[in-house]
Amino acid sequence: MFANFMGPRGRALDYERRFVASVRVPGAAARNRRTERLLIACWVVIALKCALVAWAIPHYHLPFSPLWVILPTLLFAGTVTALYLLRD
Repeated sequence: MFANFMGPRGRALDYERRFVASVRVPGAAARNRRTERLLIACWVVIALKCALVAWAIPHYHLPFSPLWVILPTLLFAGTVTALYLLRD
């Protein structure tokens, strides 16, 4: 937001009306079955990916541990799932 260094143009507004008087936050939205099914489907895909990575890295003799791929995947997926389940 840019500061108004030139002063108000036209009619001067009341200073107090320029700020938010109050904020109302509605309660948490109800759980969505479609979103929960999507989360479950994503966890199935993540499990398949982790199994594929755990098989492919030793099979093709790659010079790093499969945990370098699996752990960040599980960490990010777990964070997103926890944020959805614990939201308020």
